[in-house]
Amino acid sequence: MNINILRFDSLSSTNDKAAAQARRGAAEGVVILSRSQTSGRGRHGRAWISESDAGLYFSIVLRPQVDTASLPLITLMAGVAACDCLLEFGAKADIKWVNDLLIREKKICGILAEAVDTPAGLAVVLGIGVNLRRTAVSDENAEFATSLEHETGKTVSPDEFAECLTRYLGYLYAELNEEPGRILHEWQLRSTYFSGKDVRVRTSDREFTGVTDGLEQNGALRVKLSDNSIVIVQAGDVERLRTPERF
Repeated sequence: MNINILRFDSLSSTNDKAAAQARRGAAEGVVILSRSQTSGRGRHGRAWISESDAGLYFSIVLRPQVDTASLPLITLMAGVAACDCLLEFGAKADIKWVNDLLIREKKICGILAEAVDTPAGLAVVLGIGVNLRRTAVSDENAEFATSLEHETGKTVSPDEFAECLTRYLGYLYAELNEEPGRILHEWQLRSTYFSGKDVRVRTSDREFTGVTDGLEQNGALRVKLSDNSIVIVQAGDVERLRTPERF
């Protein structure tokens, strides 16, 4: 994959800009990098605070060769890449299914993958946001979020982090296209949420508690309930139970 980074001072959303590029025929590997976003978003349309030069606001155009069932693994792949990149800068993160990276249970990174129909076929726009500077986290969010600077004392620029991230994404994306199952293995090694974690799950139609029990081949989360039945979670919000609700 050939990386081609397009830099902007400000955008409404790097994912929206990357999607527009994909529809115009952008090749795989086009990266949109912006110093700030005015309407950054996460999953379910939630706002992603995007102060100027405070974080990484990054989206990349992918044209994966895997079957449709394996497309959710792209989010897991991005989590592994971001986790390894954070570690390279001195911060050890945990990957919370499906799209957040945490340090001391505080969010430092979010991931949003969106499918885009283009004249050249299906593309996936992969957005990754990382809190780099202390200013990325407001006082009211300090209980729930953190930054690379706060955790390590290091000042890392968006360009430095993007260089590291594209390197890991290139390697892992090749793994995904050649052997999708490897991504599941790599994700498992970096996430305490893989198995044995007491969690509360919220999906579009229900809320329940249970214990994580690994992943399906497509990256869906398995959760064991009190009656030992297994619920397969394809999409939803997962949070660690602060006080385990044992059965």
